[in-house]
Amino acid sequence: MNSRNHPIRILLVEDNPGDVRLTVEAFKDGKVDNPMDVVRDGVEALAYLRQEGAYRDRPLPDLILLDLNLPRMDGREVLAAVKADARLKHIPVVVLTTSAAEQDVQKSYLLQASCFITKPVDFGKFAEVVRGIDSFYLSIVTLPPQVAS
Repeated sequence: MNSRNHPIRILLVEDNPGDVRLTVEAFKDGKVDNPMDVVRDGVEALAYLRQEGAYRDRPLPDLILLDLNLPRMDGREVLAAVKADARLKHIPVVVLTTSAAEQDVQKSYLLQASCFITKPVDFGKFAEVVRGIDSFYLSIVTLPPQVAS
Protein backbone atom coordinates (compact mmCIF):
# COMPACT_ATOMS: atom_id res chain seq x y z
CA MET A 1 0.00 0.00 0.00
CA ASN A 2 1.26 3.47 -0.85
CA SER A 3 0.15 6.88 0.34
CA ARG A 4 -2.60 6.79 -2.30
CA ASN A 5 -4.76 4.55 -0.11
CA HIS A 6 -4.98 1.72 -2.62
CA PRO A 7 -2.66 -1.18 -3.39
CA ILE A 8 0.03 -0.49 -5.96
CA ARG A 9 -0.75 -2.42 -9.17
CA ILE A 10 2.31 -4.07 -10.71
CA LEU A 11 2.81 -5.16 -14.31
CA LEU A 12 5.46 -7.86 -14.71
CA VAL A 13 6.75 -8.15 -18.27
CA GLU A 14 8.60 -11.47 -18.35
CA ASP A 15 8.70 -14.30 -20.89
CA ASN A 16 10.44 -16.96 -18.81
CA PRO A 17 7.84 -19.01 -16.87
CA GLY A 18 10.45 -19.91 -14.25
CA ASP A 19 11.29 -16.25 -13.65
CA VAL A 20 7.57 -15.38 -13.48
CA ARG A 21 7.06 -18.08 -10.86
CA LEU A 22 10.18 -16.96 -8.97
CA THR A 23 9.04 -13.31 -9.00
CA VAL A 24 5.51 -14.14 -7.84
CA GLU A 25 6.86 -16.43 -5.10
CA ALA A 26 9.39 -13.81 -3.98
CA PHE A 27 6.64 -11.20 -3.68
CA LYS A 28 4.48 -13.67 -1.71
CA ASP A 29 7.47 -14.61 0.45
CA GLY A 30 8.04 -10.91 1.11
CA LYS A 31 4.36 -10.53 2.09
CA VAL A 32 3.79 -8.21 -0.85
CA ASP A 33 0.07 -8.50 -1.55
CA ASN A 34 -0.25 -6.07 -4.42
CA PRO A 35 -2.19 -6.95 -7.56
CA MET A 36 0.23 -8.18 -10.22
CA ASP A 37 -0.52 -8.86 -13.86
CA VAL A 38 1.92 -10.73 -16.08
CA VAL A 39 2.47 -10.35 -19.81
CA ARG A 40 4.93 -12.50 -21.75
CA ASP A 41 6.37 -10.26 -24.47
CA GLY A 42 6.82 -6.66 -25.55
CA VAL A 43 3.88 -6.58 -27.96
CA GLU A 44 1.57 -7.87 -25.24
CA ALA A 45 3.02 -5.34 -22.77
CA LEU A 46 2.19 -2.42 -25.05
CA ALA A 47 -1.31 -3.77 -25.73
CA TYR A 48 -1.84 -3.99 -21.96
CA LEU A 49 -0.47 -0.49 -21.34
CA ARG A 50 -2.47 1.01 -24.20
CA GLN A 51 -5.56 -0.86 -22.94
CA GLU A 52 -6.14 -2.54 -26.29
CA GLY A 53 -8.01 -5.75 -27.12
CA ALA A 54 -8.22 -8.16 -24.19
CA TYR A 55 -6.71 -5.47 -21.95
CA ARG A 56 -9.31 -2.79 -22.70
CA ASP A 57 -10.71 -2.86 -19.16
CA ARG A 58 -7.43 -3.36 -17.30
CA PRO A 59 -6.34 -0.43 -15.12
CA LEU A 60 -2.92 1.02 -15.79
CA PRO A 61 -0.20 -0.28 -13.50
CA ASP A 62 1.51 1.93 -10.94
CA LEU A 63 4.84 0.15 -11.45
CA ILE A 64 6.32 -1.88 -14.32
CA LEU A 65 8.90 -4.64 -13.78
CA LEU A 66 10.46 -5.14 -17.21
CA ASP A 67 12.75 -7.83 -18.54
CA LEU A 68 14.96 -6.72 -21.43
CA ASN A 69 15.21 -9.92 -23.44
CA LEU A 70 11.68 -10.52 -24.67
CA PRO A 71 10.23 -12.11 -27.81
CA ARG A 72 8.51 -10.11 -30.58
CA MET A 73 9.58 -6.74 -29.11
CA ASP A 74 12.41 -6.46 -26.61
CA GLY A 75 12.31 -4.58 -23.34
CA ARG A 76 14.40 -1.69 -24.67
CA GLU A 77 11.75 -1.03 -27.33
CA VAL A 78 8.98 -1.31 -24.74
CA LEU A 79 10.79 1.12 -22.43
CA ALA A 80 11.29 3.61 -25.29
CA ALA A 81 7.59 3.37 -26.25
CA VAL A 82 6.42 3.82 -22.64
CA LYS A 83 8.59 6.88 -22.07
CA ALA A 84 7.52 8.42 -25.42
CA ASP A 85 3.82 8.10 -24.55
CA ALA A 86 2.37 11.04 -22.57
CA ARG A 87 -0.19 8.72 -20.93
CA LEU A 88 2.41 6.21 -19.75
CA LYS A 89 5.69 8.04 -19.21
CA HIS A 90 4.93 8.80 -15.55
CA ILE A 91 4.88 5.09 -14.64
CA PRO A 92 8.16 4.01 -13.01
CA VAL A 93 9.88 1.21 -14.92
CA VAL A 94 12.21 -1.11 -13.03
CA VAL A 95 14.39 -3.06 -15.44
CA LEU A 96 14.66 -6.51 -13.84
CA THR A 97 16.82 -8.69 -16.05
CA THR A 98 19.53 -11.34 -16.05
CA SER A 99 21.78 -9.02 -18.04
CA ALA A 100 24.63 -7.23 -16.33
CA ALA A 101 26.03 -5.86 -19.58
CA GLU A 102 27.23 -2.27 -19.28
CA GLN A 103 25.56 -1.31 -22.57
CA ASP A 104 22.19 -2.60 -21.26
CA VAL A 105 22.55 -0.59 -18.06
CA GLN A 106 23.54 2.54 -19.97
CA LYS A 107 20.82 2.17 -22.62
CA SER A 108 18.13 1.53 -19.98
CA TYR A 109 18.98 4.73 -18.12
CA LEU A 110 19.19 6.70 -21.37
CA LEU A 111 15.66 5.46 -22.07
CA GLN A 112 14.61 6.77 -18.61
CA ALA A 113 14.33 3.54 -16.65
CA SER A 114 13.77 4.27 -12.97
CA CYS A 115 16.39 1.70 -12.02
CA PHE A 116 18.26 -1.33 -13.35
CA ILE A 117 18.43 -4.54 -11.32
CA THR A 118 20.27 -7.67 -12.35
CA LYS A 119 18.26 -10.70 -11.23
CA PRO A 120 20.17 -12.97 -8.87
CA VAL A 121 19.81 -16.66 -9.74
CA ASP A 122 19.58 -17.72 -6.09
CA PHE A 123 16.01 -17.60 -4.73
CA GLY A 124 17.08 -16.19 -1.35
CA LYS A 125 18.96 -13.32 -2.97
CA PHE A 126 16.15 -12.77 -5.46
CA ALA A 127 13.67 -12.56 -2.57
CA GLU A 128 15.92 -9.89 -1.02
CA VAL A 129 15.77 -7.91 -4.27
CA VAL A 130 11.98 -8.14 -4.27
CA ARG A 131 11.84 -7.01 -0.63
CA GLY A 132 13.99 -4.04 -1.67
CA ILE A 133 11.56 -3.18 -4.48
CA ASP A 134 8.71 -3.58 -2.01
CA SER A 135 10.36 -1.40 0.59
CA PHE A 136 11.30 1.34 -1.84
CA TYR A 137 8.50 1.53 -4.42
CA LEU A 138 5.58 0.15 -2.45
CA SER A 139 6.26 1.61 1.00
CA ILE A 140 8.60 4.61 0.86
CA VAL A 141 8.12 6.34 -2.49
CA THR A 142 5.08 8.42 -3.34
CA LEU A 143 4.17 7.34 -6.85
CA PRO A 144 2.62 9.80 -9.30
CA PRO A 145 -1.15 9.79 -9.78
CA GLN A 146 -2.59 8.14 -12.88
CA VAL A 147 -2.90 10.45 -15.86
CA ALA A 148 -6.46 10.77 -17.17
CA SER A 149 -7.07 9.22 -20.58
